[in-house]
Amino acid sequence: MESLGNVNWLAVIAGTVVAFLVGWAWYSPKLFGTRWAEGSGVSLNRPDKLPMFAMVTQLAALFLLALVVGVTAVTHALLTAILAILAVATFTASMGGFVRKSSYAITVDFFYIVVAGAIMIVCQGAL
Repeated sequence: MESLGNVNWLAVIAGTVVAFLVGWAWYSPKLFGTRWAEGSGVSLNRPDKLPMFAMVTQLAALFLLALVVGVTAVTHALLTAILAILAVATFTASMGGFVRKSSYAITVDFFYIVVAGAIMIVCQGAL
């Protein structure tokens, strides 16, 4: 618990917010959203009905991952952060396989987590 007191909370919050905003762009039709949606069996044509539960849990998951990165920054355990990020990304890919997403959609999900984790690591180093 001592590690939580020394966490760079500004970097945790910044990593969470930046990763969430990158996700907004990542899954937009301008980047990977259209093919991802097709491969995931969802529609992006319902802007009036945002998936609030998914967005809130995504924000919570990003915060928790940023916190893990923050704790590993305090304890000088970068490899642990990288392994945690890869574990989360791999679980996400596995779940995508179970629900029969396309390989494209699974790849988009996997690399979003990797990019989000990289953003969190950069925030810890920069702030």
